[in-house]
Amino acid sequence: MIIREDADGRDEERAGLFAGSDPFDIAMRWQKAAWDVEVNDANAMALATVDGDGLPNVRVVLLKDIEGFDTSEQPGGGFVFYTNRDSAKGQNLAAIAKAAGVLHWKSVRQQVRFRGPVEIVGDAQSDAYFATRHPQSRAGAIASQQSRPLASRQAMLDETAAVAEATGGDPKRPANWGGYRIRPVEIEFWAEGDHRIHDRFRWTRDTPSSSEWIVKRLYP
Repeated sequence: MIIREDADGRDEERAGLFAGSDPFDIAMRWQKAAWDVEVNDANAMALATVDGDGLPNVRVVLLKDIEGFDTSEQPGGGFVFYTNRDSAKGQNLAAIAKAAGVLHWKSVRQQVRFRGPVEIVGDAQSDAYFATRHPQSRAGAIASQQSRPLASRQAMLDETAAVAEATGGDPKRPANWGGYRIRPVEIEFWAEGDHRIHDRFRWTRDTPSSSEWIVKRLYP
């Protein structure tokens, strides 16, 4: 990992919470600390996409993996989530394969923002994650026509039960469901400061596979 820092992003400025030479390691460290105190879902991530007309969409999904530079299917690292590919977000990403995400932890008063191009996670990795879900959750994922009108909650429950029965209680991942990887060209770390004088450091790189990052401190 190569880091270039301007006068306001130099190592001595990035002490404590912000210390480190790999932004993915910092993000993992922050999330691990948040898991110790967050009441629910320290991996809840606001995900922003845009449709073919450029109209933005944002919703909360669960971030399932932060991959370091050499731990993803492609060098460069990324942030991985899973969803129905026919959903609104899946259609947005099919039209414009770019996204932004933010993890905000009120309990520790920190957040991580990132954005970049998006790629589809390979089948083997998607299969492995899907298999970790509760069978009922898997059946629900198959039954759901995500983002489309639903007549009633009971209709969804009935369809889920039908999938569970048809698959013998062990549903396999359907072809229209799987993972996405945001391969960031920008990652920003924010920590609350007294009197709203917060700390912010932005890491940027030219391409999603580059190991050279430029770090700058930003005004809060």
